[in-house]
Amino acid sequence: MFLHRRKLIILFIFLLLFGMLAGCGSSKTTEESGGIVVVDDLGKEIRLKETARRIVSLYPAHTENLFALGLSEEIVGVSGNETYPPEALTKPGFSFRGDTERVIAARPDLVLSRPFISNANPDFITKLEAAGIPVVTLYPENIEQFFTYLQKLGKLTGKEKEAGDLVDGFNKRLQEIEEAVEQISPEERKRVFFETNQDDLKTCTSDSNAAFVLERAGAVNIAADARAVREGSTIAAYGQERLLTRSNDIDVYIVQNGEMNRVREQDVYNRPGYRIIKAVRERQVYVLDEEIMSRPTMRLLDGIVEVGSILYPHVFEQLGNGQ
Repeated sequence: MFLHRRKLIILFIFLLLFGMLAGCGSSKTTEESGGIVVVDDLGKEIRLKETARRIVSLYPAHTENLFALGLSEEIVGVSGNETYPPEALTKPGFSFRGDTERVIAARPDLVLSRPFISNANPDFITKLEAAGIPVVTLYPENIEQFFTYLQKLGKLTGKEKEAGDLVDGFNKRLQEIEEAVEQISPEERKRVFFETNQDDLKTCTSDSNAAFVLERAGAVNIAADARAVREGSTIAAYGQERLLTRSNDIDVYIVQNGEMNRVREQDVYNRPGYRIIKAVRERQVYVLDEEIMSRPTMRLLDGIVEVGSILYPHVFEQLGNGQ
């Protein structure tokens, strides 16, 4: 009886050790086989067996950044709202408002989403995931997150070196811009109001991509204390009444033009009450493309140069337009 029990104990220990070793071996095999793990902006852990080779991008910024990483053939679908680069316009367009079956039929091994899409259309995302398609939800709200985001895109697509090169290139160009802006004295700095939405007059929060563009261009953002309309948003409420109390402080009025804010310079000049604003009186209203002001891509550098060229042409003409 004692010997029988002893044999059972030895057998149990052997099986336990074997299981532990097998578990370790399995984990190591997953790493060696190129298994990829990424945590997205919704806190979901997404696992890919190998780098993505058939990608559907549901947000123009994702599309632009994929092209910047040197990917083209791997992109099998886009949001349909792309404008840059020109090659993106040749890709099939998909809508997150009802194209689930078309997306599935494209056989992607990765779908790139953003929080707005995933939160507003959870059924769309759920159906894709039920079909076995990994969905990664990403949206960098500021420049630090942008660098991390590029690294995640690189990891998902096997372009980690290229992602690192993009980050290095961005920082190198940014340093050149900073050295030029240092020439501008505090007394010369222009005070700017930046409009993101004309409805109820909104601006950007101080931690947004647009605020980063303004700051690095040497602007003094008079609405730097504006609060977000809701938690997690970089859109801030401001209001016309509050704006007009600062009318003499606004040297330059910059408007973001894009999908959510269709506006022309003359529209601003014609708004009731706006004639008391210094920038309006002095014809210093400028409309700039949302794509270079707020969209998280390498072209934020273009936005900095564009704003800087408006505010301090004598300084920024030295920089040219190259990244």
